[in-house]
Amino acid sequence: MWAIIKKEFKSYFFSPVGYIFIGLFLLMFSIFFYVDVFYYQSTNFEYIFYLGTTILTFITPILTMRTIAEEKKSGTDQLLLTSPMSITKIVLGKFISAVLIVVITELCTFMYFGILAYFGSPQLTTALATLLGFLLLAMSYISFGVLASSLVENQIIAGIITIGFFILLWFLPNFSDIFTNFSLINLFTNFPEGQINIADTVTYITFTIACILLTIIVMQRRKSVR
Repeated sequence: MWAIIKKEFKSYFFSPVGYIFIGLFLLMFSIFFYVDVFYYQSTNFEYIFYLGTTILTFITPILTMRTIAEEKKSGTDQLLLTSPMSITKIVLGKFISAVLIVVITELCTFMYFGILAYFGSPQLTTALATLLGFLLLAMSYISFGVLASSLVENQIIAGIITIGFFILLWFLPNFSDIFTNFSLINLFTNFPEGQINIADTVTYITFTIACILLTIIVMQRRKSVR
């Protein structure tokens, strides 16, 4: 599995994909940081991530839409399906490599925490809880994005499906309170308050595992057909 992780991780930086994802996120994050700190005179590092979740909703497909769809379109997926490595390791390798890009992005945001620490007294424990919640949200998004990529051969369609699904989950609570726990963004709201809610954490992890398992099933069926 390490070989897949290494290969996929390098591919993000051998192409513009990794740079575009990190660059877009930090650009938008910087704008929100400027508005929050210099306009509203706020020193709450964690609150910027409320807006960061919106950015993540729309740029996650940059990481995920090509993971499997591009392999299927070019025919190189046959090499993966016929390789001695298990489908589970292949899917997990692709998933983990995308998560590592998000981890790097989160580490970059610590420069903003450093700026706030110079001028104010932001809470490190609250910031860490926020980053944990953001990572869990990103893992959920990435897992679905990889699943969407496994279902189609066109990476643009995979990206549209991914964004459409995220927006649907985002607005579901507006139709009924029953769907509140289905909104991945709503589950994030406790983390910037410094609260690591066990139920929310379990929901994120369960959603992520479910999407990964579904991706493995899709790939296994494709392999059996071949």
